[in-house]
Amino acid sequence: MRAVLSKSVGGPETLVIEELPSPVAGPGQVVLSVKACGVNYPDVLIIEDMYQFKPTRPFAPGGEVAGVVKELGEGVTHLKVGQRVLANTGWGGMAEELALDAARVVPIPDSMSFEEGAAFMMTYGTSYYGLKDRGYLKPGQTLLVLGAAGGVGLAAVELGKAMGAKVIAAASSQAKVDLAIARGADSGVVYPTGPFDKDGTKALANLFKDACGPNGWDVAYDAVGGDYAEATIRAAGWGGRFLVIGFPAGIPKVPLNLTLLKSCDIVGVFWGAAVARDPKAHQQNVKELMDLYAAGKIKPHVSETFPLERAGEAIAHLASRKAMGKVVVVTG
Repeated sequence: MRAVLSKSVGGPETLVIEELPSPVAGPGQVVLSVKACGVNYPDVLIIEDMYQFKPTRPFAPGGEVAGVVKELGEGVTHLKVGQRVLANTGWGGMAEELALDAARVVPIPDSMSFEEGAAFMMTYGTSYYGLKDRGYLKPGQTLLVLGAAGGVGLAAVELGKAMGAKVIAAASSQAKVDLAIARGADSGVVYPTGPFDKDGTKALANLFKDACGPNGWDVAYDAVGGDYAEATIRAAGWGGRFLVIGFPAGIPKVPLNLTLLKSCDIVGVFWGAAVARDPKAHQQNVKELMDLYAAGKIKPHVSETFPLERAGEAIAHLASRKAMGKVVVVTG
């Protein structure tokens, strides 16, 4: 089988594709014939040793896949050979076959394509955990989503609308805002490119305040970071929850006096660790997400697909922050 491998620290150009022996399912594992692999921002970081997890090299990037069960290991009874599934993998997904713990595998309906399956779990899982379990988003509240046209951002837009919130999409271009509005946002705002000086930060804060209205936002979903964080918190409503999702614009430095003045919370959202710590809560969230998909309230927006041999290009495209929705590597 073929796999895309990181054999040395570096960017997407350092990845190589090689033939490897097919994996064998150990006890409690399954082997999947991978059909598609979602590309996510952790893939950009993990090959440069900048992610929270640092797997032993060589390894394949790719944290979520969809495919067909090829082989069952000892003790696996809830799945069957030939079943269509998705799985969150952490890494290893950019390969034609993959062995992993059966507990990570979720059956998908026939209505869900492999591309959609590979674009589903990390974005919707992260966003639902963030909005529901960390942000306590309630119907009628105002949700401001930064990076609203990216994978997790679009998921947050759709989920926020499904949860009854007023959703304001913030993104770096009108085309991105238009996409978020088409996916359910009530309104949108185009923000300028940073970094910002003091006056620029205040101007951006005023832009967000105007978009959110006099009461500010109740929940802010920040998938951008950098100087955008301070400006966002300046637009908070009383008691707001600022969700820390990711940092493509850099790790922010926020004056903590703002949290006192707004009586607001800065809340970390580490979905991968939450899944490991509370698998029952994760299983319940997955069930609710699948119900939302079946009801037509959420649907992954796969904007571009790349073949396995161009996986490095797919990661580079995501890193450029030009991608809208999800980028998927098609492996078979």
